[in-house]
Amino acid sequence: MTPADGTPVAYLFPGQGSQFTGMGKDLYDHFPAAKKIYDRAAALVDFDVRSVCFEGPAEFLSQTRFSQPTIFVTSMAAVAVLKSHPRASKFVPRFAAGLSLGEATALCAAGAISFDDGMRFVCARGRYMDEAAAERPGLMAAVLGAELATVEAVCAETGAEVGNLNAPGQIVISGFREKVEAAVEKLREAGARKVIPLDVSGGFHSSCMDSACQKIEKALEKIAIGRPGIPVVSNLTADVEDNPTKIKQNLIYQMNHRTLWEDSMRFMIRKGVRRFVEFAPGKVLKGLLKKIDPEAETASLSAVEDFDAL
Repeated sequence: MTPADGTPVAYLFPGQGSQFTGMGKDLYDHFPAAKKIYDRAAALVDFDVRSVCFEGPAEFLSQTRFSQPTIFVTSMAAVAVLKSHPRASKFVPRFAAGLSLGEATALCAAGAISFDDGMRFVCARGRYMDEAAAERPGLMAAVLGAELATVEAVCAETGAEVGNLNAPGQIVISGFREKVEAAVEKLREAGARKVIPLDVSGGFHSSCMDSACQKIEKALEKIAIGRPGIPVVSNLTADVEDNPTKIKQNLIYQMNHRTLWEDSMRFMIRKGVRRFVEFAPGKVLKGLLKKIDPEAETASLSAVEDFDAL
């Protein structure tokens, strides 16, 4: 997949849930640029991100306070490898976007946030979301094969909330556990093809995260954010925002509001993007994009062979 013909490219960055034990290990072993990123991250935080990424265990890696910084550093390691690649000039992006946590990674890759500040931010974000989940226990569930209007009506009735609009026919609801459980039953009765409770530690992108928003707002006072060198499409608005004050607000509000991933992808497609580069770890976003636009070209850069194929 090469944009030598001038077709616009977008960079995509994954969110929580894409982590897996061993992620980034071959990049660390084969590319000095990736090793430099992991080693710098290890110097910034109070746990060894290399050990957690490469060795796990999975139950440790899945904790929000660890999964968010380890996903961030793995994505940024893949960015560093691409920048050092002989064909890097063929993959200059017109846009960048990241799903939930991935929005911070996109801003870092776009030059709006330094790597050090990005690492500090995602560590705080993960910690505060963990704390909020303990204070206000929540649940998330994927709803497949139901119209948004139906899902919103059920949420209005039960007190559950729409958390993510990921792709056609795939809506995630979130909120307080008992309210989401009630919504799950009503959605099944309403004819949803499947409603699947998700294996997550809290009700993310809902009012369960209100306390995390308050804490991260204070943490962001110490984080320098500039104008991105690449336009970054926000999950909150499905539009480009380059004002640093607005970017900070979006990062806060995103935590207890729905994410608009499908709309974000369609925005870039309308702007002419036909090729998308998904950075490590995993290939979740590639799968979502194929549901949004089967004709879009997507490459996932998670392993050595992915870079060899460029």
